This record gives sequence, C-alpha cells and structure tokens, in this order.
Amino acid sequence: MAPVRDLISKGMDVNAQSGIYDNALQAASFGGHQEIVKILLDEGADINIQGGRYGNALQAASEGGYQEIVKLLLDKGADINMQGGRYGNALQAASERGH
Repeated sequence: MAPVRDLISKGMDVNAQSGIYDNALQAASFGGHQEIVKILLDEGADINIQGGRYGNALQAASEGGYQEIVKLLLDKGADINMQGGRYGNALQAASERGH
C-alpha cells in the first residue's frame, strides 16, 4: 500500500483513466485489494467512474467474487444498476462467475 500512498502524495490523480482497468479503483476492486479500495475512496476516487474491461469498480469486484469490496462499494454509494463493461452489470458479472 505504500506505493499507492506515495503516488497519491506526489499528486497522482486517483481518477486518471487509461488501460485495461481504466482507473485505479476498478483495478484494485478486480484484484481484491480491499485496503487500496478504501484508500482510493478516502482520497476522492469516483466510485461510479465508467470505462475499461469491467465497466466500473462494482462490476469488477462482483466478477471476482470479492464480497467485502462489493459491500464497501455499495455502502459508499456505488450505482447498483450501472450498465457497461464486459458483463453489462454487476449482477451479470457475479452470476457468470458463480458468485
């Protein structure tokens, strides 16, 4: 987590978009990195930012079966009905992967 904190402290934009995951919150959610998700949200990451392979952070966490991250994102205001990405929505992502 130190590299994430270091990058943020040096001015890295937590909502920068590019690449397969499109943004850091989606990448951390897909990887199951709950503490990094918390840091990014505390630093102002847009919970509903869209783009990339999984559409948004909630879909990425749902695809990976990361129940605690899904709960955290929902508690913080993630749009449960947001559309987009590989699976279309979070329910389809969780269902397709058997979660």
